[in-house]
Amino acid sequence: MQGADSDQPFKRPRCDSSPQTPPNIRSAAAERSPGPELRPKHQTWGPEQVCCFLKRSGFSDPRLLDRFRENNITGLTLLRLNESDLESLGISTLGDRKKLHNYIQQLSEIHVDSMKVINDPIHGHIELHPLLIRIIDTPQFQRLRYIKQLGGSYYIFPGASHNRFEHSLGVGYLAGCLVRALREKQPELQISARDVLCVQIAGLCHDLGHGPFSHMFDGRFIPLARPNVKWTHEQGSVMMFEHLINSNGLKEDMEYYGLIPEEDICFIKELITGPLESPIKDSSWPYKGRPKEKSFLYEIVANKRNGIDVDKWDYFARDCHHLGIQNNFDYQRFIKFARVCEVDNRKRICTRDKEVGNLYDMFHTRNSLHRRAYQHKVGNIIDTMITDAFLKADPYIEITGAEGKKYHISTAIDDMEAFSKLTDNIFLEILYSSDPKLDAAREILRKIEYRNLYKYVGETKPKGKTKIEREDYKCLPEEIASAKPSDILLEAELKAEDLIVDELLFRVLLL
Repeated sequence: MQGADSDQPFKRPRCDSSPQTPPNIRSAAAERSPGPELRPKHQTWGPEQVCCFLKRSGFSDPRLLDRFRENNITGLTLLRLNESDLESLGISTLGDRKKLHNYIQQLSEIHVDSMKVINDPIHGHIELHPLLIRIIDTPQFQRLRYIKQLGGSYYIFPGASHNRFEHSLGVGYLAGCLVRALREKQPELQISARDVLCVQIAGLCHDLGHGPFSHMFDGRFIPLARPNVKWTHEQGSVMMFEHLINSNGLKEDMEYYGLIPEEDICFIKELITGPLESPIKDSSWPYKGRPKEKSFLYEIVANKRNGIDVDKWDYFARDCHHLGIQNNFDYQRFIKFARVCEVDNRKRICTRDKEVGNLYDMFHTRNSLHRRAYQHKVGNIIDTMITDAFLKADPYIEITGAEGKKYHISTAIDDMEAFSKLTDNIFLEILYSSDPKLDAAREILRKIEYRNLYKYVGETKPKGKTKIEREDYKCLPEEIASAKPSDILLEAELKAEDLIVDELLFRVLLL
């Protein structure tokens, strides 16, 4: 996405009743503007312009206006006022406070002319907030263009060429659809424009932490390369989001669009990964970003309670589209019937009882995708081979991080500057390298190119444990190799190193 040319006139939403922005401020904003977003005028209001807004809204009491002046309420401050703040400023009646608060919230709504329209093959023409576009147009987010959504499955399903980039756009869009629908149907929830924007940002940035070939990296490679490190792509997403904000100076943009960085960055991180670690934690409510009364917001992007969230809605629809698998779940119908209800002393997103069939379709689609694609035998073999190649290449690949420090494939997760340079392209870097140190890794990748794959031998379902540790099966290849009948002469000797145990699915592969 290209930013607007610097010589283009700076545009703003038309609002003739709003105070005019001083030319010098307008010019400075235009020079700072990195893209096509249109800055709302109320962000530049001073106390007198805020008082003009109050008069137009029907609040012309001189004593009230004097309080706003005395407290130096500017346009930016105005957006952060809640009902208790309005009461302390002298608006005593509940009806007047709600009326003014509603007017203030309407100020935060971005004019339709300032929204970026993107034609998505799954959701059609979608509109994205200018701040989302500002985030998208960064190297850290653009990196997702070079990470396959389904990893090695592209070698099985020719249509599975989609990337984490378009999936992230879809999740950001669906997050906005759901939270806005709840706000329109249930104004008593007091969902603010800040809440809506934060939820959209979390949806957009929830997969920033994926490594090469998506789940292969954090599910297979990292556990083998660094067995003592517990690392997930959700952790990586939070770290990369922090790096994106800091390296691109986005805190100022966040403030400009009504966010409070010191509160909302924490909230966005929690929406992505759950409660953040803290020495002081309220056991009854572990989140800091938003109070318990808004617990339902944490169920939109990554629902830890039942798994019904917009992330799945997008990848169900998108993966089915590219894989050629039928998707029977209708997320638009779910949104129509979604309501927030009190359940177990928490506000939860619920749906009508008659919608249980639609939810069954959702979980049926999930099961079908896992059975037919995500756990495809050959697809997992290819992921295993790519993992083997990366493990052999790891000591010899160098990636430059912050301050010029060098990292390997497995250690790049410790430095987001280095990790931002790690994509699926590492596959081609190894494949086309002439470095003799990479011969072993290169040979494995060539086998993939020639379709000379590891052979699937069999699988087992261990009993008695829900999770099998590596210590429980590390001797399995040796046991299998030594189990050959003594009275049968084999043409080739079977060795333990010829066998690989796929620890995700507990399948045995023959090299």
